[in-house]
Amino acid sequence: MMKVLIPTKLDKFAADLLSKNGFQVVQDAETPLDELVKSNSDVAVMIVRSEKITPEIIDLMPELKLIVRAGAGFNTIDIKYARKHNIDVMNTPGANSNAVAEEVIAMILAAYRHVVAGDNSTRAGLWEKKKFMGRELTGKTVGILGLGHIGQLLVKRLGGFEVKIMGYDPFISADMANQMGVQLATVEEIFQECDVISLHIPENNDTRGMVNSKLFALMKPGAMLVNCARAGVLNEADLRAAKQEKNIIYCNDVYPKDEAGDKSVKDVADLMLPHLGANTKEANFMAARKAAEQTIAYFEHGITTAVVNKEIPDNLNPKYQELAYVVSAIAHQYLGEAQPSKIATSFYGDLCEFAKWMTAPIVAGISNDVDMHDAADAKEFLANRGVELVNREADDSKHYGNAMTIDLFAGQDAIRTISVRGTITENNLMISRIGDFEHIYLEPTGNILFVEYADAPGMISKITGILGEKNINIIDIRAPQNLSRTKSMAIIKTNIEVPQIMVDKIKEEIGALNAFTFQYQA
Repeated sequence: MMKVLIPTKLDKFAADLLSKNGFQVVQDAETPLDELVKSNSDVAVMIVRSEKITPEIIDLMPELKLIVRAGAGFNTIDIKYARKHNIDVMNTPGANSNAVAEEVIAMILAAYRHVVAGDNSTRAGLWEKKKFMGRELTGKTVGILGLGHIGQLLVKRLGGFEVKIMGYDPFISADMANQMGVQLATVEEIFQECDVISLHIPENNDTRGMVNSKLFALMKPGAMLVNCARAGVLNEADLRAAKQEKNIIYCNDVYPKDEAGDKSVKDVADLMLPHLGANTKEANFMAARKAAEQTIAYFEHGITTAVVNKEIPDNLNPKYQELAYVVSAIAHQYLGEAQPSKIATSFYGDLCEFAKWMTAPIVAGISNDVDMHDAADAKEFLANRGVELVNREADDSKHYGNAMTIDLFAGQDAIRTISVRGTITENNLMISRIGDFEHIYLEPTGNILFVEYADAPGMISKITGILGEKNINIIDIRAPQNLSRTKSMAIIKTNIEVPQIMVDKIKEEIGALNAFTFQYQA
């Protein structure tokens, strides 16, 4: 009988369902994790919530085959160490989304109607009715940053309040937004026009500190900001200054660390909760059910779609996944702010049988939200954003060898498109074509500046002259041409990243059709 350890306060449905299906289950949320594991070292499966699963914990369970995170985030599990020991790690994405969406509604209403302060006052024997003059949500304009699982459910939950909803998500198609009843807008437009703004974006290098003084300056006096996303996406000092100037209402449920102790945001938060977003009986039940069902399907039917640390096949060079990521990322940079509505791929030679292993790195190339080894997350991302992925049959008569082409289409009517092809040469990544420019043979590593322009003499010298003004050294230059369309491209490797202000200057001075930078370290 296979043994399952559940060292957390997970709904007992999981234990009951697993027991009915022949598993031996030990559930204990009170005993310290290391002690519990030592006394149950023969377990084959562990189902956890936020418990930290370190290499030391994994080493105590020599028969462990599967770890299931009953929830979406798996950053508390050392998935690489688990992979080295042939242990699959699963998550249960979407189980907590509705709980977070409803929490946002609760916080908005509680802040607008002074529910917490009013309760405390009345319990103290006071009658401060005039002090607690509130506002109504009905008829307001609500902005949502991030239209993934939670954002989309929040749109539905707001439906009864007759609000106007503006949304920002670079990967939601206009057609899908229209179906949801959301007006797509820029981040700046949302902060300028909305009465209530709710954050549902991940924290990464692109979003860290993005909600800062520039955005606060756009907000209406008395507007509300709700953060149930991540603490790091918001600049706390800038919020503090904006609150004094504009009396912004701030509701918060996220912190740098989920632990007891003084919270730096307490002086600016009108309402603060101890990260209760997923803390509902229903969400706990949903996570428990998914964790149990996925465990049963894993052992009885070999279903591994939710595994987040899958190995690649032995006969696939992992460099090709890296190549898929880079080709996709360059194509995405080429599109600029236009976001893809469709991705079309062609895998040549022996790569045709490995198409499914390329989905995650391709999607990771267009979104920092997706891990390049998490196929389930990538497919879910594409579905939620309405982005179509098509794998075309490759024409091997072209003799490209083991190569791949990735095309991105932006807009419902393919307003902008770009096609990039790459391969592996002497175990190095190689970009062979970008759009109409063939025979590039670029190793896409380091700092690279791409400039596309109408072909004319002296363009490269103008570009390099501008770089030289700022003492930026040039390491390599490629200058492919497409004479049939009288276009050229300068591809310049530099010793440091070219700042955006210089990219804009180059684009303006030579009338470039496109200019962008790309950075990658192999």
